[in-house]
Amino acid sequence: MNIIIDSSGWLEYFSDGKSADFFAEVILNKTSTIIIPVIIIYEIFKKILVEADEDRALQVIAVFKNYQIENIDDSTAIKAARLSYEYKIPMADSFIYAVTLKHKAILWTQDEHFKNLPGVKYIEKKN
Repeated sequence: MNIIIDSSGWLEYFSDGKSADFFAEVILNKTSTIIIPVIIIYEIFKKILVEADEDRALQVIAVFKNYQIENIDDSTAIKAARLSYEYKIPMADSFIYAVTLKHKAILWTQDEHFKNLPGVKYIEKKN
C-alpha cells in the first residue's frame, strides 16, 4: 500500500504532538511504501527553520532519505492545478493530493483542506 503523510502529520510526529501516535502507526509500519512529495520537504524544512534552526531542519529532512521522494513533473503540476480549481484547495495541498492520486496512495493528514476528499485518512487536530 502506498502512503503519503501530509506536512501536518510529519510535524505532529516529529514534535510528539497529541496526534503523533496516529501518524506513528503508519510511519512505523514497514509493510507500506511511504512517498514524500518534494513540496513536503519544502514545507517541513521552512517550518522547522522558522521555529527552531537549520541544524534541526536538516536532521528532520535527513529522515526522508529513507523513503521514496517524488519530484513534481509537468503532468503532476497540471493535475494539481485542476485539483486546486475543483476542490478549492491551496497550491501546496493540490500538489500533495495530485501525487497521492498518481500513486493510488492513502493520504494521512490533520489538515482540514483534505478532510472530505477521497483517499484521505483524516484526524482532527487536537489543541
